[in-house]
Amino acid sequence: MHNMAASHSDEGKGQYFWVWGALLVLTAVEVVLAYEQVLTPLHMLEVLMVLSLVKAALIIFYFMHLKYEVPLMQFLLMASVAVCLCLMCIFFVDADRILRLGTR
Repeated sequence: MHNMAASHSDEGKGQYFWVWGALLVLTAVEVVLAYEQVLTPLHMLEVLMVLSLVKAALIIFYFMHLKYEVPLMQFLLMASVAVCLCLMCIFFVDADRILRLGTR
């Protein structure tokens, strides 16, 4: 079994500050895109979903320390996320129907 303290020793606080800064920049980009309405609603949804996925990956791998987990745990988590995303894509069709037809 590997020593967890030894694997974490080469990282510093600077790495977490860089990730935190990247999260702040991505959040600022999301806010600007949302308020400026520069894209059509469908493209806006796509861009915001991709940005949210990137932010979620940064949070999971660095702040939740998944980067240091065994590969099987990483695979199981990523497979669950993939299934959730597939289900979201299936249900987006129904959301589009509601937008086009209304609730009644």
